Amino acid sequence: MVNKIEQDHGRFKQIVRGKIRHDLRRFIAKSDMIGKEGQRYVSIPVTDIDIPTFRYGDNSGGLGMGEGEEGEGAGRGKGGEQQGRHLLEVDISLEELADMLGEDLQLPRIEPKGQHAISTTKDKYNGVRPIGPAALRHFKRTYREALRRQLTIGTYDPENPVIVPIKRDLRFRSWNEVRKPQSNALIVYMMDVSGSMGNEQKQLVRQQAFWIDAWLGRNYQGVESRYIVHDVEAREVDRSAFFSMKEDGGTRISAALAAAGELIEAEYDPAVWNMYLFHFSDGDNSSDADNKLCVQMLRQNLLPKINMFGYTQVKSAYGSGQFYPVLKEEFGDGRGLAEQKPGDALAAKVSLAKVNDQSDIYESLRTLFAAGR
Repeated sequence: MVNKIEQDHGRFKQIVRGKIRHDLRRFIAKSDMIGKEGQRYVSIPVTDIDIPTFRYGDNSGGLGMGEGEEGEGAGRGKGGEQQGRHLLEVDISLEELADMLGEDLQLPRIEPKGQHAISTTKDKYNGVRPIGPAALRHFKRTYREALRRQLTIGTYDPENPVIVPIKRDLRFRSWNEVRKPQSNALIVYMMDVSGSMGNEQKQLVRQQAFWIDAWLGRNYQGVESRYIVHDVEAREVDRSAFFSMKEDGGTRISAALAAAGELIEAEYDPAVWNMYLFHFSDGDNSSDADNKLCVQMLRQNLLPKINMFGYTQVKSAYGSGQFYPVLKEEFGDGRGLAEQKPGDALAAKVSLAKVNDQSDIYESLRTLFAAGR
């Protein structure tokens, strides 16, 4: 009976995962995630899965035995013609979501750089044994042993299925020390918060950042995220302020790149850290001179130290979109770059994407990570 229930539950989980995988593009485009960002698990609403339930009531009257004439009843309104939607909230780990994303977009695994001689020691629970501390008792295996014993000696009563473990039934988790290479990643998010970047643009950035976190978190042991906002000046903020702050000033993108460079110089060793810089803007910049300065800063100060610089241009009614073609002319767009700029190793670290609305986020993720940097 226990094994049968486990098998049924396993099959149901496969059905749910298959449903999520089938609708992954819709989840990315419409931001159906309702879990809290930053946690290991998120809750996803999955439709069209019927869950069997018992309905209790008084069946003593029998079918059609109540008082009243045919056709009489409390309900006078017309019934709806649309089929109801069955909604089930499913908790799923970010690791599983990232695996689905990688398989769906056919993303290559990232090969971390850095000093893999640096390692951490962790306890890995990989077995079960009959002795151990009470805190590590394996309740499922303990009751399974008790059930097996009672079935073997014939004391199990299906009419009164009481399972009482004794000392010899107890099972405890066991562990081994495992040394793993320590590969860390730094993500620096930069965003223009000038007047032309409204709430709609920030929501697009937030959705894309969620999936960036999920994918890079799946490829590295540890990930740190830092957030920089800018108009003509730049400053570091927390995640909440990053997605809500708005200024009325102009835009100077070089200020954000300078702030990211100072952060890396002060706190992160390129020999140890895998670093990813992402900038989000509607493409407005203060001048052609600042555009040229940004290119210079990327080539001389940032690209030699980092794994990737990703620029995402979000559509705005007030944005000129001028920064995207500047980067594309200098670095290519990250697609077929070997043919465009052969031998330019720094240009190969740049990926460019455009997001006009939510439906573009799916392909923008493929563009940013297609090279597996």
